[in-house]
Amino acid sequence: MTGQNSRRHFLACLGGALAASSLVRPAAANLTSPAVRTLAFDNLHTGERAKIAYWADGEYLPDALKEVNFILRDFRNGEIHAIDPKLLDLLNQLHFRLESAEPFEVISGYRSPATNAMLRSEGHGTATKSLHMQGQAIDIRLTDRKLTDLHTAAVSLRAGGVGFYPSSDFVHVDVGRVRYW
Repeated sequence: MTGQNSRRHFLACLGGALAASSLVRPAAANLTSPAVRTLAFDNLHTGERAKIAYWADGEYLPDALKEVNFILRDFRNGEIHAIDPKLLDLLNQLHFRLESAEPFEVISGYRSPATNAMLRSEGHGTATKSLHMQGQAIDIRLTDRKLTDLHTAAVSLRAGGVGFYPSSDFVHVDVGRVRYW
């Protein structure tokens, strides 16, 4: 091999090794690498399912965000509210970290102030200033992962609040301050 050919061979091998190593990457890299971010939801209360590409080529997609807002609406009264894109990015990281192939099963997305007050009055332990009312929280599970694994992964991201509700079979995640219960 000449110097030129051996250099090309080395660079080709290096490129292949880098490509292979990129298959195993930390969850945070998922938010900067793909050209498209997609989430899938199965709303357990409405029966609606959706797979939504909500971000592409460096920007959030307004029509996709409207679709997310609709599927994560308050299922009790139909009220729709904007879901914080940071929550979507958190879910994207969580899904990537867990290497899940299933949609997020949604127990509760947005909750209107009226619904929140009703749940509090019924003794559900709902927070007075729940981040669900701001579109910054969601209660979820994944059918292909243990609830404890979902909880552990959410805590490891340190991206907001994480609540563990094994008796109700869900994990709460939000993009508020980092805290656990």
